[in-house]
Amino acid sequence: MTGTGTTLTLREMRWWDLERVMELEEELFPEDAWSRGMFWSELAHARGRDATRHYVVAEDGPRLVGYAGLAVVDRTGDVQTIAAARDQWGTGLGARLLTDLLTAATAFECREVLLEVRVDNARAQRLYERFGFEPIGIRKGYYQPGNVDALVMRLADPATASVATASAATTANGGPGEPVEPTANTASTAHTANPANPATSSVQGTETHG
Repeated sequence: MTGTGTTLTLREMRWWDLERVMELEEELFPEDAWSRGMFWSELAHARGRDATRHYVVAEDGPRLVGYAGLAVVDRTGDVQTIAAARDQWGTGLGARLLTDLLTAATAFECREVLLEVRVDNARAQRLYERFGFEPIGIRKGYYQPGNVDALVMRLADPATASVATASAATTANGGPGEPVEPTANTASTAHTANPANPATSSVQGTETHG
């Protein structure tokens, strides 16, 4: 439940959601928001037997309050984006979105899940650590503009991740934390595998808000 008293629901992102997704994207990532075309490109790979993407939206009644996406390459999941409306920060929505992505990673039979997070976003890092992510490296100047380094984090075998840990993270104080810029524009703690900057990694760069 959210503060409005309505039931929060998560469902698959579809093309008709993009207008509302873009409104939230541009509000949270004014300097390097993804374009509508980038989202279209991701959704084009999100359905069918050969799907390599999973995108979800969160709705509070008629209002879209968050979204998240996962890309999969060679059984490695990459958190592309996690975003929550500002009035949802601290409600656990970010953790709920991350839980959904890890469930999808398990369905894709991923052996690991990666993400990038700003080195100055300690709150987001704590959330990911509660889910079992561990730091494995630094990408210098990954977040532009601003030239902020990214901490690369890895979760080994999401299928065996502790359900208790995920549950605790969901009810903990806050979601991923304050906005983190998208890679060359990505979703701040999670626009991992940023389609805007494919050279950055095999599956782009994380953007996380919330």
